[in-house]
Amino acid sequence: MLIALCSLKGSPGVTTITVAVAAEWPRDAERLVLDADPAGGALALRFGLSVTPGLVSFAAAARRNPDPALLWNHTQTVSGGLRMLTAPSNGRHAQAALRALVAASGGPVLERAARAGRAVLFVDCGRMDTGSAAEAIARRADALVLVAGTEDDELAALAARLPELAAWTPRPALVLSGQGYATGEVERELGVPVLARVPRDPATAATLAGRTPIRRRRAGGLTRVAAAIARALATTTSGQHTSPPLPIGAIPGVPPQHLRYPGTLLPGPPHPAPSQPASPARPGPKNPPPGGNHPATPSAIAAPGPENTNLAERRQQR
Repeated sequence: MLIALCSLKGSPGVTTITVAVAAEWPRDAERLVLDADPAGGALALRFGLSVTPGLVSFAAAARRNPDPALLWNHTQTVSGGLRMLTAPSNGRHAQAALRALVAASGGPVLERAARAGRAVLFVDCGRMDTGSAAEAIARRADALVLVAGTEDDELAALAARLPELAAWTPRPALVLSGQGYATGEVERELGVPVLARVPRDPATAATLAGRTPIRRRRAGGLTRVAAAIARALATTTSGQHTSPPLPIGAIPGVPPQHLRYPGTLLPGPPHPAPSQPASPARPGPKNPPPGGNHPATPSAIAAPGPENTNLAERRQQR
């Protein structure tokens, strides 16, 4: 399984969330966090690892031998059994390695490695700028998790590119962080559900930044939210759309209506009464009729329509 995580603007904590979800994934899987940030890797510095073996050495090896099993020879293991593929902090070197890996003669080697056995690859793609060196990896992911802050500029960048990125994968998911607009406001304005809202949790963030050993912690909002994201992604990528066993409503600071499953939409307005003529059908409705959530399609994720008030304007009106 290949899960890509990225942002579109700012630094909303993609690396921290990537490591958190990987740490909470079931231990019977072969978990690997791959540092594919074109701006330069962070895992080596955070966890005191070497950049070799890592992304550069694997990209070079993949050009000579397309065997996806070679990936594991270039990883390093941290406490908790989590494997990592580190990247150089120099952005130019990281981009060169990513482009070489994508252009390997054997084809999409990461995709084939993710399909082997019980492997689960969590790819930190950093900020997904247009033409990013990590774009080819994100396009082949089983699930694409967009991590976004909740300030005006971050949400504007998110709304502008949601239709494009949603077309890359059948399972796009949105995770919010930061102290800006409320989750419900973001859902209403963008017309898409939010998988989770990451709470402020400095103690767990320190663990995931490499300052303390990684271990499974039952307390702490960030750990609980990461576990819920992991369960939801594991459920939807396996083709099942049932509720995960984790008690979602118990996540501190996250109301249950603000935690949804990737690939679902918000409930729509009621059907018009029989005596009233129904509105003409519009292509690509952003809300399904009532009666439960339905799998999302790329066309269902779109920027706010003209009938919606801009978030910034609404804040000024208060």
